[in-house]
Amino acid sequence: MIKTTNSVRANTHAKAGIEISNIGVKIKNNNKTILKNVNLKIKKGEIHVLMGRNGSGKSTLSKAIVGHPSYEITKGQIMYKGMNLNELEVSERALKGIFLCFQSPVEIQGVKNLDFLRKISNSRRTYLGKSTYDPLEFYIFINNKIESVGLNSGFLSRNINEGFSGGEKKRNELLQLIAMEAEFCIFDEIDSGLDIDSIKSLVKIIGDLKSQGVGILIITHYKKLLDLLNPDFVHILKNGEIIRTGNKDLADLIEKEGFEIFS
Repeated sequence: MIKTTNSVRANTHAKAGIEISNIGVKIKNNNKTILKNVNLKIKKGEIHVLMGRNGSGKSTLSKAIVGHPSYEITKGQIMYKGMNLNELEVSERALKGIFLCFQSPVEIQGVKNLDFLRKISNSRRTYLGKSTYDPLEFYIFINNKIESVGLNSGFLSRNINEGFSGGEKKRNELLQLIAMEAEFCIFDEIDSGLDIDSIKSLVKIIGDLKSQGVGILIITHYKKLLDLLNPDFVHILKNGEIIRTGNKDLADLIEKEGFEIFS
């Protein structure tokens, strides 16, 4: 049976990883309002899926959470660990453990993957008050992790995403979030263009993150990922607002009837 409500029901005794309260978001350069009254609470260790038609505001929400400079929060707030993210720069949000996997990761010429991974890892560890890795320590650490995302150690000596296939770029982002010890992850259509074996690898990584208490928001159009993942909540975004919240049955209904059912 599909459960529907205007917002996620919350256990007030459990501290939320992210709590979004009545936010509105616009694009800065043209003042176009994309999100109107979005409310969403994602607890530690929960997997939430956001679905909706193209242009409904899904990616805008992810960019508002990480603080993309092209978007402005016009009302409401995003709270994370008791802090108002509206007041923090992008880099500060990253240091606090918020990570966004993009749909199309960019290439960065002249920067070795290994050097970049060690830099972001040590920046985060310094913020957490942990000791930093020297080059050899980090190589041993990341080399033990790289196979878990379906890459090999040869990728460490290459420039970031340069010459990588679409799937390799996405796997490399998974390696970045592992290096960062991320605590809240957003996957923006990371399953787009992946074959079934890659999706299965992605599901295992997401499952491992969930078991570690990482809060997860997945933006997707595709039910095949949800069939393997079994998320805690599925949300439907329409015209800048979350209009339905339920479980995986909600995604099954969309697969059968389409988004027209919510017209």
